[in-house]
Amino acid sequence: MANVTVTPEEFTMVRFDSARIRDLASVVADAVGLADDLELRIEVDEQSPLGRTRVTSFDPVTITTESGAFEDPRRIRDLSDANVQDVLGRLLMRVRDRLDPAFGDPPPDKELSVQQHTAWDAYAVGRCARLGLPTQRQRRLYHFRIRHGFTDVADATFAMLWDGEGLAWRDIEDACATSAAAREAAA
Repeated sequence: MANVTVTPEEFTMVRFDSARIRDLASVVADAVGLADDLELRIEVDEQSPLGRTRVTSFDPVTITTESGAFEDPRRIRDLSDANVQDVLGRLLMRVRDRLDPAFGDPPPDKELSVQQHTAWDAYAVGRCARLGLPTQRQRRLYHFRIRHGFTDVADATFAMLWDGEGLAWRDIEDACATSAAAREAAA
């Protein structure tokens, strides 16, 4: 089981429980297949109600998130187990990809195009869905369509990524090229 730490240890602005986040993160890290000795840090900015999330380090693996990403949208300031698992599943699946030499060598997140980012998310979240983690397929499909076009080709590309197993970075790039060609042809 991954060694997980959550900062802050005690929340004052939101009704989050660091022990619950730690437990959920351990379950997700195990589910996505990260090493048992992995050190995982989760830093929550409870002062921001927004939902930005990112991996800021790989040694140790550090995820920073604004509290809105973990919130229950029906009960503002309350923790949502499903949102914690959804966010961490997506990010940790991408960490797993980056740590796997067979996946290839994607550029740093800051250098990814919006299309590459959403394509990789579709691949990551699709695998999380098959593991039984909470996901939102229709939300991911809509985001994909916005970035890749509202075309049959984009929908087929999304399905290939969502259902994919054992893909590499070059497959993500090929998917982006396929949808880009369809957007250009439709223009």
